[in-house]
Amino acid sequence: MDSYEQLLRNNKAWAADVTAKDPGFFKRLSDVQTPEFLWIGCSDSRVPANEVTGTVPGQIFVHRNIANMVVHTDLNMLSVLEYAVQVLKVKHVIVCGHYGCGGVRAALENQRHGIVDNWLRHIRNTARRWDDELMALDHERAVDRLCELNVLANAKNVARTTIIEDAWERGQMVEIHSWIYRLDTGRISVLGAPITG
Repeated sequence: MDSYEQLLRNNKAWAADVTAKDPGFFKRLSDVQTPEFLWIGCSDSRVPANEVTGTVPGQIFVHRNIANMVVHTDLNMLSVLEYAVQVLKVKHVIVCGHYGCGGVRAALENQRHGIVDNWLRHIRNTARRWDDELMALDHERAVDRLCELNVLANAKNVARTTIIEDAWERGQMVEIHSWIYRLDTGRISVLGAPITG
């Protein structure tokens, strides 16, 4: 049997288990989507938003990309953010990175990786701004510190979108949070105070 077929069997078992525990779960889930949170996270398969936060489907609206980036020309991310803020009325936007991020690590390397180098340019710009601090650290600590700096920079990028600026101008309460996840402990840490309008 192929591995993708196992995914389908897992889904069938999961749906049956959820229905057995809560027969109305999928009906309620299909009727309305009212998450309080938008999660902008890394595409890394080891950092699934619902699992690491202990939430169920419907509680977190999710956007993921390499290295949890918020790029002002990324129409995919902007569309998700706009829908989350204007339609779903989320109250919290969480930018969550993780230590040991491969995208951040690649941004620190002095070699070509392919088309992703264009995406990583934004992280390289952040690294340049913090060059003195990063150069004083050993390589692994520099990668982890840049993971933190990348989260903080991208949370600020969220705040600088016209979507958030307009929401705050309307008086809509939206907080932007900077979080980082540690793969070897499963724990999330907060990086600074939330950004508010």
